[in-house]
Amino acid sequence: MTTIRTAVFGYGLGGRVFHAPFIHADPGYSLDVIVTSDPARKAEAEVLYPGVLVVPTAQDAFARAKDLDLAVISTPPGTHAPLATDALNAGLAVVVDKPFVIDTADGVRLIELARSRGSVLTVFQNRRWDGDFLTVRKLVDEGLLGSIRRFESRMESFKPVLSKPWKGAPAGDGGGILYDLGPHLIDQALTLFGPAELQYAELAAHRGDGGPDDDAFLALRHANGTISHLWMNALAPQAAPRFRVVGSTSAYSKWGVDVQEPSIVAGMLPTDPLYGVEDELAWGLLGFDADATKVSTEKGQYPRFYELMASAMLHGTPPPVDPQDSVAALRIIEATHQE
Repeated sequence: MTTIRTAVFGYGLGGRVFHAPFIHADPGYSLDVIVTSDPARKAEAEVLYPGVLVVPTAQDAFARAKDLDLAVISTPPGTHAPLATDALNAGLAVVVDKPFVIDTADGVRLIELARSRGSVLTVFQNRRWDGDFLTVRKLVDEGLLGSIRRFESRMESFKPVLSKPWKGAPAGDGGGILYDLGPHLIDQALTLFGPAELQYAELAAHRGDGGPDDDAFLALRHANGTISHLWMNALAPQAAPRFRVVGSTSAYSKWGVDVQEPSIVAGMLPTDPLYGVEDELAWGLLGFDADATKVSTEKGQYPRFYELMASAMLHGTPPPVDPQDSVAALRIIEATHQE
């Protein structure tokens, strides 16, 4: 294998923005198959990626498994476990979008199946390569904040209308904002500070249509003593800071969202020199109140995920994300729903 032949399952926001552009731009991959049953999405994919085969069903893609190496699953959460199972049984490496699965038992089973078949399995926790998160990680790793006492992380927006039917499904089917954004925020907290236990949680549903949670708050206590406070809200007319990290010697705060998703939506290619570069006006602040100084935001690195995936498949290096990490985050989500 010199070029990784790839099929993308699903061409909604995930497949269209977070996967296909990066696979197509990486010379280590070929984008061979896209699965979508939506006629408009099919037409768009055929224009953007001439020569790529667009098929309506997963079965159509699996029928071509002998001509593929990698399955990227970017479909509604309830389909992740069965599609990943079929892909592994077809002899393919697998990238699964978040949430990895709905039930952690399925995650454990998939990890064992991948191990038994000698296949690479990973989870697309792309927010590990957000520019602002990379900045936080650098500040923490370099000790510029001292010992971290409290980590605050938020993903908030104002979206009173559900953009996708599956987001309005019951939590047991992967619906709700905790299953949607929780895998990002919890994964970032665990990546920074290690294992944690749920201390307290609030879940609320404000839309009034009987749907799942659209406002969530989690308090975690890490084994190292750090406390993480995580907010997710789909009905926030004003957003609070994206990050606020309080240490024993300093603090860091950052507003706004990572620039990579809106850049791709606007048509920027991952190969553009300005891709992932944030304007100085949006940089975060390090220090004490009026004496705080701006800190340049690290360049966003979503392409790095697929670089690491190629290395794992071709050279046996660790996958970009250990799926056990995603199972650990899902256990916290399950514990929240059981409270």
